[in-house]
Amino acid sequence: MPRNIITIFNQKGGVGKTTTAINLAAYLAKSSKQVLLIDIDPQSNATSGLGVDINSLETSVYEVLLNPELLNKAIVSTSTKNLSLLPAKHALSAAEVDLVNLPARETKLRTALAGTEYDYVIIDCPPALGLLTINALVAATSVVIPVQAEYYAMEGLGQLLSIVQRVRETINPNLELLGVLLTMYDSRNSLAEQVESELHKHLGDKLLETVIPRNVRLAEAPSFGRTIIEHDKWSKGARAYKQLAKEIIDHAG
Repeated sequence: MPRNIITIFNQKGGVGKTTTAINLAAYLAKSSKQVLLIDIDPQSNATSGLGVDINSLETSVYEVLLNPELLNKAIVSTSTKNLSLLPAKHALSAAEVDLVNLPARETKLRTALAGTEYDYVIIDCPPALGLLTINALVAATSVVIPVQAEYYAMEGLGQLLSIVQRVRETINPNLELLGVLLTMYDSRNSLAEQVESELHKHLGDKLLETVIPRNVRLAEAPSFGRTIIEHDKWSKGARAYKQLAKEIIDHAG
């Protein structure tokens, strides 16, 4: 079982979950770590964002959740050295229904990962709390919660922290909050500074030091099927995710 399984989790959409999952995974891989990125979102954005043709997939995370023994068959390589992908296709939207009557339905992903030896596994969740997200939280050793640097950043954060706590108490005692990640930060906006200050006041060292800026090059990269390293490694966004990977590695010790 991998020592570091990090779920990127927030029930709100548009906060940078997939961007964070892809580029954190890419920079961990660039640091000579063996990394598996798992796309467990039916929108399949992490899959297409790495240039994988969804329509060409025979086996995906959907089949793995129903039969964990299919994991190795489903994993595909990417253009980034040391980075592999467990892809998603749109059929994954049926998994919530297909899993509901299965025994140990919350632990299917953890079971699939049990025999793997990656240095890091990064899981990109859907923006909803269903069986897919629960599987991701149960499989994880830690959680990163991305939040936008905007007025409503604090709204819902308490609920997210409560969900992590409840999963830890009931199903996964090894789960920890690695940290809250501030995303889409615009230093020209005084509100962004206020949000950062409020988050720091409430979270202390659980607010990650790295801040992800609002950056056009980050937003462009997925449309080309590239990580930010491949698209523009000198951009502000690239430097931020490089720093985040270093912070995660330092935390892992």
